[in-house]
Amino acid sequence: MKRIAVLTSGGDAPGMNAAIRAVVRAANFHHIEVYGVSRGYCGLIEGDLQMLSRRSVSDTIQRGGTILKTARSVEFTTYEGRKKAAEVLSERGIDGLVVIGGDGSLRGANDLWKEFGVKTVGVPGTIDNDLGYTDRTIGFDTAVNTALSAINNLRDTMSSHDRVVIVQVMGRHSGEIALHAGLAGGAEVILVPEKSVDLDDVASILNRGKAVGKTSGIVVLAEGAMPLDEVMSELKERTGLSFRSTVLGYIQRGGSPSMEDRVLASRLGVRAVELLKDNKGGRVVGVKGGEVIDLPISEALAIAPRFDEVLYEQAKMLSL
Repeated sequence: MKRIAVLTSGGDAPGMNAAIRAVVRAANFHHIEVYGVSRGYCGLIEGDLQMLSRRSVSDTIQRGGTILKTARSVEFTTYEGRKKAAEVLSERGIDGLVVIGGDGSLRGANDLWKEFGVKTVGVPGTIDNDLGYTDRTIGFDTAVNTALSAINNLRDTMSSHDRVVIVQVMGRHSGEIALHAGLAGGAEVILVPEKSVDLDDVASILNRGKAVGKTSGIVVLAEGAMPLDEVMSELKERTGLSFRSTVLGYIQRGGSPSMEDRVLASRLGVRAVELLKDNKGGRVVGVKGGEVIDLPISEALAIAPRFDEVLYEQAKMLSL
């Protein structure tokens, strides 16, 4: 293995730059050239690649977003598009590809491996933490701490004005951010897409607090659980409490990555390079029980996203 490429795809996540840095510097350590692909699979199809050196990734470990940029490619979803991408790699003499991204990005890496024999290694980069094969994904810890900081600030204001705030966090299909930020922030209610919720039950929780003199509170709502407007109007009607709402949105994607995300990204980037150095492809890296692991991409993607039922029940217990 003499030359590899690295790209970031899908939604950006804090720690992606740390992963890019690790890939470049680990590869250079093993005397392997590295090319950075701009704008994910879209840039790969267009041949938008530049060589990266150790200096190229200096002063990046603390930066959010991705220096390689990211984009979604409709063309890559077709066989013809993926063939173009594989041909670009072949024409440039690139022997392996590191793909940093979420579920869709890893599926793309698997397609390149299965259809064209491109040696790919996937690195899990997504704030949703919704890949079942790994305990943590790059960006999750930072996103949770960003949401937690907002919850802390909102609680001060809600307490001052005797109000309940509904904080909508990211998570169309995953309640991981909502669950962890809600538990850490002492939320009275946490609503996630994995668990159906009766708003009568939610109202009962808030009314029990109201009966003992509690006039403020936090409801953390994952965006995929139910519509924000519906939750607010129904709870207003059933409790008589004063409500406000805050949608955190893209603020959760950005910002300087936490220590945990920087270290995780560094460890996974190094393992990805080691696999390619050993001419292994069609694999994905992750972490289980604190140890870095790797397994076939197809096997990893077949593992359903987890939801921590025990933690969810503990959060409910502690909110009463």
